[in-house]
Amino acid sequence: MNERLTVRQIQEKKRRKEKIVVLTAYDYPLASLLDRCAVDIILVGDSLANVVLGLDSTTQVGMTEMLHHAKAVRRAVRRALLVGDMPFEAYQKSPEKSVENARRFVEEAGCDAVKLEWFARCPQVARDIIRAGIPVMGHVGLTPQTAEQLGGFKTQGKDAGSARKILQNALTLQKQGCFSVVLECIPTPLAAMITQRLSVPTIGIGAGAGCDGQVLVTYDLLGLFDRFTPKFVKRYARLDKAILDGVGRFCADVRKGKFPDEQHSYAMAPEEFKKLKGK
Repeated sequence: MNERLTVRQIQEKKRRKEKIVVLTAYDYPLASLLDRCAVDIILVGDSLANVVLGLDSTTQVGMTEMLHHAKAVRRAVRRALLVGDMPFEAYQKSPEKSVENARRFVEEAGCDAVKLEWFARCPQVARDIIRAGIPVMGHVGLTPQTAEQLGGFKTQGKDAGSARKILQNALTLQKQGCFSVVLECIPTPLAAMITQRLSVPTIGIGAGAGCDGQVLVTYDLLGLFDRFTPKFVKRYARLDKAILDGVGRFCADVRKGKFPDEQHSYAMAPEEFKKLKGK
């Protein structure tokens, strides 16, 4: 069995110019499969709100749900670095509780690190959590938890002024001690510039190929979520079609009396059944 990856090993990948693979997981079976595929970082993302719980916004998921799912993922993950996504209520709604909530991800759910999206008090919150001994992954550009303040779910940093702010945010998070920074929905040249300027790894999502690594929501790349599909998502499988086909055939077999057949049923010795009827 491979040893679990560490924050330092993730950072060394940037120095060696090895691309970093990041995917989301919310339950034991999927996390186990991702870990067997040698994914480097598994993120228990607050995208749980949309793709698993059917909610409209990531701000609607809280610590109770995030810890519940993080615990399930931890039971499966043996190799990857496990990162828990701090929900909105855990640090933006109550910044004074951010360290306490980050500790819960580590101590209760077994996460190796937590992720924070940029907001006004993010530098202070990140610094406090890191000083408490918990590694932090930052997140700049399009930040879904505060998307309404950014004008909605659209590309950020398209003009020089806003691009400069994103670059500065990323540099600030590195200065506070973040071990990596997610770059979401920003122009490719900007993401490449940030990647060159930072000494810590950048993880892109809709940020072009110049980042040190890439992350996608696993349900998106497997075709399991179709309420909306961002431009940056590439579907590598259509499990929705496979599931519809499999479940459809099961329904038909049950209704026709073809399932279960003898192969999928248990037998009983005839003499024992006779004894049963005799009574």
